[in-house]
Amino acid sequence: MNKRKPIVAGNWKMHNTTVETHNLIKQIITKGKNLGENCEVIIAPPFTSIACAIEAVGGNYIQVAAQDLFWEDKGAFTGQISGPMIKEIGCSHVIIGHSERRQYFGETDESVNKKIDAAIRNNLIPIFCLGETLAEREADRTFEVMKRQLTMGLGSLVIPNALNFIVAYEPVWAIGTGKTASPEQAQEAHAFLRKELAVFRGEDFANKTRILYGGSVKPDNAKDLMECADIDGGLIGGASLKAEDFIGIIEQGTGI
Repeated sequence: MNKRKPIVAGNWKMHNTTVETHNLIKQIITKGKNLGENCEVIIAPPFTSIACAIEAVGGNYIQVAAQDLFWEDKGAFTGQISGPMIKEIGCSHVIIGHSERRQYFGETDESVNKKIDAAIRNNLIPIFCLGETLAEREADRTFEVMKRQLTMGLGSLVIPNALNFIVAYEPVWAIGTGKTASPEQAQEAHAFLRKELAVFRGEDFANKTRILYGGSVKPDNAKDLMECADIDGGLIGGASLKAEDFIGIIEQGTGI
């Protein structure tokens, strides 16, 4: 592993009631007592389960993220959740620009930029997601797409501390499909992103930024992926819904 402290984050998506959230967190804490020593562990439950998750974590090593936020802090925006609301309830992080938000709910590079700004404004750590579709990869547009998403997503935003900013590379074709980018493919993409960050924000910022891989990560492939020089952990979907798999990913990926 490199010198950057790895992060393993579980995106629960639209899964788990409050009871299921409580039970899963308690299983993770009970079965994975030392997971937080060498790795930052984050879970992102649905909005309705965040308060329960904060209570279940109870000051242990697990941090809690929201799965999205709106770019305004208050107003007549029915159904939206703001940064101050997320911060007040106890979240430390927020996922922004996930491919499912882009695909199903009209998320754009411009809205991602405004949401990252809202997260920083409210002292929330953004987990900024980007990645190419299968059609874009097959058209040899992977780097073009990632560069556009990165530069437009960040724009001219001031990010005070690279340690409080996370990028998640998610090849859309590998999310929930069982397909996984090979370690070589993933490393190539991560190295490209770090190089672009260096051009865009400077070498120091790029070297400190954690870049996670997301796309069908499991205990049996976590080690090979996370041993790559520019992969600093994972944003985990389905496998984060089972305590044994989530713990296994952390243990295998970080060498605990």
